[in-house]
Amino acid sequence: MQITKQATANEYSPATIEPHMQQYWTEQRSYEVSNHIDAGKKYRYVLSMFPYPSGKLHMGHVRNYTIGDVVSRFARLKGETVMQPMGWDAFGLPAENAAIAHQVAPAQWTFSNIDYMRTQLKSLGLSIDWSREIATCTPEYYRWEQWFFIQLYNKGLIYRKLSTVNWDPVDQTVLANEQVIDGRGWRSGALVEKREIPMYYFNISDYAQELLDDLDTLEQWPSKVVAMQRNWIGRSEGMELTFTATNTNLDDLVVFTTRPDTIMGVSYVAVAAEHPMASFAAANNPVLAAFIADCRRGSVAEADIATTAKKGMDSGLFVSHPVTGKPTPVWVANYVLMSYGTGAVMAVPMHDERDFEFASQYQLPKLTVVAPSDGTAQTDSQAFTDKGVLVNSGDLNGLTYNEVFAALEAKLGDKAKRKVQFRLRDWGVSRQRYWGCPIPMVNCPTCGPVPVNAADLPVVLPTDVVPDGSGNPLNHLASFTDTTCPKCHGTAKRETDTLDTFVESSWYYARYASPQDPHNMVEPNAAKHWLPVDQYIGGVEHAILHLLYARFFHKLMRDQGLVAGNEPFKRLLTQGMVLAETYYREDSAGKKTWYNPSEIDLVKNEKGVEIGSILRSDGASVTYGGMEKMSKSKNNGVDPQTIVEQYGADTARVFMMFAAPADQSLEWSDAGVEGSHRFLKRIWRLSSEFLATQQAPFATAIVAGNLDNKAQTLRRKLHETIAKVDDDLDRRQSFNTAVAALMELLNHITKYAAEPGANNAVLHEAITALLRMLAPFAPHICEHLLAKFGISGQALSYPTLDPCALVDNLLTMVVQVNGKVRAKLDIAVGTGEADIIAAAKAHPDVQRNVSGGIKKCIVVPGKLVNIVAG
Repeated sequence: MQITKQATANEYSPATIEPHMQQYWTEQRSYEVSNHIDAGKKYRYVLSMFPYPSGKLHMGHVRNYTIGDVVSRFARLKGETVMQPMGWDAFGLPAENAAIAHQVAPAQWTFSNIDYMRTQLKSLGLSIDWSREIATCTPEYYRWEQWFFIQLYNKGLIYRKLSTVNWDPVDQTVLANEQVIDGRGWRSGALVEKREIPMYYFNISDYAQELLDDLDTLEQWPSKVVAMQRNWIGRSEGMELTFTATNTNLDDLVVFTTRPDTIMGVSYVAVAAEHPMASFAAANNPVLAAFIADCRRGSVAEADIATTAKKGMDSGLFVSHPVTGKPTPVWVANYVLMSYGTGAVMAVPMHDERDFEFASQYQLPKLTVVAPSDGTAQTDSQAFTDKGVLVNSGDLNGLTYNEVFAALEAKLGDKAKRKVQFRLRDWGVSRQRYWGCPIPMVNCPTCGPVPVNAADLPVVLPTDVVPDGSGNPLNHLASFTDTTCPKCHGTAKRETDTLDTFVESSWYYARYASPQDPHNMVEPNAAKHWLPVDQYIGGVEHAILHLLYARFFHKLMRDQGLVAGNEPFKRLLTQGMVLAETYYREDSAGKKTWYNPSEIDLVKNEKGVEIGSILRSDGASVTYGGMEKMSKSKNNGVDPQTIVEQYGADTARVFMMFAAPADQSLEWSDAGVEGSHRFLKRIWRLSSEFLATQQAPFATAIVAGNLDNKAQTLRRKLHETIAKVDDDLDRRQSFNTAVAALMELLNHITKYAAEPGANNAVLHEAITALLRMLAPFAPHICEHLLAKFGISGQALSYPTLDPCALVDNLLTMVVQVNGKVRAKLDIAVGTGEADIIAAAKAHPDVQRNVSGGIKKCIVVPGKLVNIVAG
């Protein structure tokens, strides 16, 4: 590798070093890997969640991708062949909204952003295989998504049905439950509405039990993420009980309950506003019809239902209780979801807090039918929700929860069926927007929905459309919609809904294995070679949906014969957020204006204590708003490009890894960035000073037995650090403590280098080992300096641990003459007393102080030699 003129300079200049190193890596294609399998090599697939091309990197990106790069570079130092790809999650509503605002096509906006962000990522020195780059908005990518959609549709794993959905009236699209926050759309902030529209669904519920069971195999996932997934899948065991309709025009009412032991405490049943019974009852009841219309204006998200005030209305209908046959009133309630279970629940006020609240509000009966097993007295002022013993339940009295199941099956026959139910619902993937993967279906007036023929894929999304925000422009684009039915060849219309962008991100990890393959969604040999992903890195905000859908997709691809194994990601690291200080002013109306921390000056008193802060431009005070996640709304973001230009990418990387544990929030600190920069400047100065005094070939031979105590101490510290950093980066993934250990090692090396007579071979070993260990964090400066030491290419590896260096072979003994310290001896451990005395007598400083002769020598093992002179 050619060394630039900068190599001989005294000052550390990342602006010179970093572009040079990045150009070198590009020219050498240093990080490109093939799918050729070498049986003698170890392979690793490291993947960070790919970014949305918003136009500019933020510090969350920097942290995410630096973590992945440290893992990748460390693995390479350990001799592994690493694939670390990159791509773009390029479809989605933000691009469409930005295109509307700027009156450009989303494709133009997206690809422009990709070009800029790619340049930013490269400036960070990431060891990415750019030959595998993908963008989900290209036909080369989404044609396989469409192909897979058709395979699943033909197998019955995708279906279409009329559904009650969350509708955002501003963004004009369906929202998933998770995209509804406090009853409002997550992007627009508009109050959501309930609408019934035809939607395509992935039948994820068929895989619910397997998704749940396989969580037990994810031993290298954070326990909190596993728990979140387990709760989201939400397995519950219970019974389906049938309440017979008393009106012959209606079907019987089936409810699912996890508490069949409370069956005798039912005082009413509640149905969703969309339930057929509710519609039937409202036909001749304007007041009920108005109430149902009001219910439809709310969200269908469970979280919102749980916090919304419970409202209901008596439908006037009755069903027969399955055990007693007594008439049970049917109420329409806003807390019942048509999309969950059967859209009906049995209400047991004395044994369910929600039912208790509802029954109290509407003065409905409350019947106690379960008592504490220990005989504890029960109050009627609140619901008793624990399991116990049945009371007031006729011939079921005395039974426990577990015993009730068999008793009801025997008593009610097919009106009582055991059932396992999951909180997880089938995944609605239809989106009524333009910028997404076209759903490969044709709507034929004769044949109904028909899949596109595989030979006609991809169904290409027009890229020259400039949306105006009024719904989906594809609906008005005859060149896209007008087609013929693949089945009957009659006139038909293409489906204009596009797929949820979670679909693209659910399988991109697999496409990286063979990103250019024109014949396969995933090339089988490549999939076998690289999958599953060895290390996956991303924000904890994706702990449920993205990871759940990706796990589901992997199982779908497995069952289609595309991949092997049950899970896509072997090891998972969820990094914390990046926080920064916030400052604002509040006007008389309570509106806050936020100012970037870079615009703020701190005010200190005469003792240097901070007493306030002012806006630099006008000198007036501002209010400190605390540490918050970096965001546009709080105007507290730090531009990564500014940091790279001022301090260099290596400084940004080291700070990001050192400031906090990877899985915890990181508080941005200008002082911390400067500290990381000083650390790298010290590395540069130490290395440059050594190289200025030494000539290649360097003295590298170390004879442990000939080293003095100071040299052995440094070697021991060095090899302790080698072991610690290895463990920190591999097993513990504790990157901040690894950097701290390297900083501590630098202090020891610097101190030793200043000692007269420092061993050059020991210094060479220590400096080059420090650079090797630091290279995953600060690759530009470290590889640049290592090249000056003649270490590059295949020679660039993690330092080898010398167990012997960890053993203390020398000890320092004090030599006293008549009670005064006259010398110090470095003595090999195990040296006999006679040899110790001989070495003490021979020391020049001792000989100068025993002119009258030596009367006696006393050896205190391991500590001192006391000489009594005449």
